[in-house]
Amino acid sequence: MKTQIQQLLQQTLDVLITKKILPEEGVYRIQVDRTKDKAHGDLSTNLAMMTCKAAKKPPRELAQLIIDNMPASELVIKAEIAGPGFINIFLNSNILAQQIEAALLDERLGIAKVQQVQTIVVDMSSPNLAKEMHVGHLRSSVIGDAVTRSLEFLGHKMIRQNHVGDWGTQFGMLLAYMEELRAQGKSGSSNLADLEVFYRAAKGRFDESEEFATRARNLVVELQSGNPQCLELWQEFKDISIAHCQEIYDRLGVALTTADVKGESAYNDDLKQVVDDLEACGILEQSQDAKCVFLDEFKTKTGEPLPVIIQKKDGGFLYATTDLAAMRYRQNVLKADRVLYFVDARQALHFQQVFMVAKKAKFVSQQISLEHMPFGTVMGDDGKPFKTRSGNVAKLADLLTEAQQRALALVQQKSPEKDPQEMRQIADLVGIASVKYADLSKNRTSNYVFSFDQMLKFEGNTATYMLYAYARIVSIFNKAGLDMAKLEGSVVLEHEKELELAGKLMQFDEAVNAVARLGNPHLLCSYLFELAGIFSSFYEACPLIKAESETQKQSRFKLAALTAKTLQQGLDLLGIKTLERM
Repeated sequence: MKTQIQQLLQQTLDVLITKKILPEEGVYRIQVDRTKDKAHGDLSTNLAMMTCKAAKKPPRELAQLIIDNMPASELVIKAEIAGPGFINIFLNSNILAQQIEAALLDERLGIAKVQQVQTIVVDMSSPNLAKEMHVGHLRSSVIGDAVTRSLEFLGHKMIRQNHVGDWGTQFGMLLAYMEELRAQGKSGSSNLADLEVFYRAAKGRFDESEEFATRARNLVVELQSGNPQCLELWQEFKDISIAHCQEIYDRLGVALTTADVKGESAYNDDLKQVVDDLEACGILEQSQDAKCVFLDEFKTKTGEPLPVIIQKKDGGFLYATTDLAAMRYRQNVLKADRVLYFVDARQALHFQQVFMVAKKAKFVSQQISLEHMPFGTVMGDDGKPFKTRSGNVAKLADLLTEAQQRALALVQQKSPEKDPQEMRQIADLVGIASVKYADLSKNRTSNYVFSFDQMLKFEGNTATYMLYAYARIVSIFNKAGLDMAKLEGSVVLEHEKELELAGKLMQFDEAVNAVARLGNPHLLCSYLFELAGIFSSFYEACPLIKAESETQKQSRFKLAALTAKTLQQGLDLLGIKTLERM
């Protein structure tokens, strides 16, 4: 409804421009907000105050002209001027009821697909294959997944790219250690069952033995030169590592597959060409034997130019080189209109620089939108990055297992009569959902404190509460012996709580579009949490099963049905499955 009012105001602006009340060359931004007090209408706009200077009229006078020239719409009952020039808009509840009916019959719940479909590449997760995934990879994976799901739901063509770290100097060390194990008659595969142990053992050998370190360095050169035996060993290590990652994605319910893996190694053949092309366009400079790009926009605190190092003095390439090659591939091969990078906030400067280099070198067009979607750090109770009790970085697999075990203990405590298998199924889903929702419900750019106790609570903005809210509505239908798909009659909005719930349901479109536009899943979490709270108030104030009439009963059950469907669809967009029994 908010979108419809914005369109109505745009039509009003067109009329005012035609009448020369507003100049044609002006840029007019239409902002519509929901009122806190329904006595002041449903929606409010400051359009008159934002355009009064261009119109050369007092805000209240212009506000009246906007009201007088607003095209007739059955959606609007009336519009009033408030304060210094706000326009408060009162909506027609009959139209709202019709929209509820339409959304209930629509499998998309009234959310239209975009008219202009974009090809959007999402760079997400991107673990280093030298180690097992840890808690630091959680945010990129689940936030990237939720935003991608929302964009896909709206009709965009989505291409997931898992830019794994599978190429570099550390692989010489790992290959040398695997080679050493095989010489001792040990299976590399069995030793890779715990990647962290394997990595630490390889690093230990590298630090203690100069002979081993030399062999590791030589293997890097052989690997990058295409030595078949080296590549075969590297491929085995990579396959095992990716399989570990895929197990995590499957547990998390993140829509990433092995087909989405496009690691650093995929761009190796293009790195020299990146250097040559930067030289050809005249922006590459030699600095302390390294090849760099200097951008006027980036300087040190003392005013010195800040280099973007493209090639080290030993001939090695860096993340910047690989990222530039990846951008060119995403533009030319994948035909991206927009590229979203879900990488932590500490890489902000890096992305600002490489985005600018890519456009200056014309590796990508000026039209493509390159967007770093930074996120904060998962913190422990001590205010430092989250680690295990032993002080090690927490493996993501272990963290998920502990969440499921804690959820099982909670289910056993609250519903001891349940079948053990059902308990386990509920606990597994709730445990994973709790970890994901705790992350997604926080502002993407903020750090947050990881707490099992908080995320498994039945109160507040948690997965447990949201899952219960959905299951509770299903239970109400079961108790009434009604089918959500076979309700009769029309929606009639009379009680203030009916109107409040209906109004909130019609905001689902705004929440999903906000996630797609801004890359902030917490906006959808907040919406769903508010919706669940409003339904609870509605349920207390407006009897469903014991409604005064069959007409009222069917109407209220329709509101309940749309609430359940909205909760289920919203949680699905966050990558969270629902339960019909808790």
